[in-house]
Amino acid sequence: MSRQVQVTFDCADPARVAAFWAEVLGCVVQPPPPPFTSWEEALAAWGVPPEQRDAASAVVDPDGVGPRVFFQRVPEGKAGKNRVHLDVRAAPGLEGEARMAALAAEADRLVTLGAAVLARYEPAPPLEAGHLVLADPEGNEFCLD
Repeated sequence: MSRQVQVTFDCADPARVAAFWAEVLGCVVQPPPPPFTSWEEALAAWGVPPEQRDAASAVVDPDGVGPRVFFQRVPEGKAGKNRVHLDVRAAPGLEGEARMAALAAEADRLVTLGAAVLARYEPAPPLEAGHLVLADPEGNEFCLD
């Protein structure tokens, strides 16, 4: 049996974190359902109070293939290391220094969007190809590999 998967992030600023992850994953912020032309219009029509209209956001694969990633506002901040994290395949098919250079270039791009580089793990053949550990704008760790 096959099931659809949604990945959910708890965060303080869903719109900001969703915009960041849309860039990381090559996704788009999920548009509102027809006939609405904006989320503000949709939420107002559905009677969502103004103070709750920024409580969630989502990104979707523009090709409809990948999972939806949902961002929900929570009152508490991040307390420790993630127990689950995303691995973003940023250098498929590359090895050695070419791989690490591609990962570093992608990390540089993501830093301009609010990421932080936390660690670099050099290739250690035969099992380890090398990867970078980053954090999103709210501190959620992920790997570029």
